[in-house]
Amino acid sequence: MSVMNPVREAVRRIRVEHTLEAHWRLFLFEGIGLIALGIAALILPPLASIGIAVIIGWLLIFGGVFGLLTTLVGRHAPGFRWSLASSLIAIIAGVLLFGWPAVGALSLTMILTVFLLADGLATLMMALEYRRALHSRWGWLLVNGVLDLVLATIILVALPASALWAVGIIVGIDLVFGGTSLVALSLAAHRKAMAA
Repeated sequence: MSVMNPVREAVRRIRVEHTLEAHWRLFLFEGIGLIALGIAALILPPLASIGIAVIIGWLLIFGGVFGLLTTLVGRHAPGFRWSLASSLIAIIAGVLLFGWPAVGALSLTMILTVFLLADGLATLMMALEYRRALHSRWGWLLVNGVLDLVLATIILVALPASALWAVGIIVGIDLVFGGTSLVALSLAAHRKAMAA
C-alpha cells in the first residue's frame, strides 16, 4: 500500500500538469472573461438595485456556465468537484438574482453574501487540492477564497447600510480576483509547458 500511494500520486500529478498545460488557454480566457465582467460590475453601483440584480444575475450565470465548461474540459485538474461546485453555485445565484430582481436591495445583498461564503469555501477547498498536486500554483486561489470570506463578513457586519453599495462592488471585486487567479494559474502552466 505504501508503494502504491507515491506511484498513484506521481501519476495524478503528471495527469494534472498535462491537463493544465494542454488547456492553459481555456483557463486564461476564463480568467480574462471574469476580470472583464468584474470591471463591468464595479462600474454599475449607481444603478438601481433591480438593474444591478438583473445584470449581476446574468454575469453570474455566464461566469458559472463558462466555469462549468472549463471545469468539465479540465476534469483531471485538482479540485474538480470544488470547481464544479463553485460553477454551479454561481449559476444558481445568478438565476435567483435574475428571476427575482424586485426582492429588494437587502435580499439581493443577502443572496450575494451567501454566494460569497459558499464560493469562498469552495475556492479554499480547491486551493488546498491544488496545493497537494501543484505546490507553487495554489496561492492565488487561496487568496481568492479568503477574500470572498472577508468580503462576506464585511457585508454582514455593515447590514443594512451595505445593501446600498455591496452588490456591484463586491461582485466586481470577486470576479476580478477570481479572474486574476485563473490568469496567473494558466500562465504558470504555460511557462512550465514551454520550459519542458
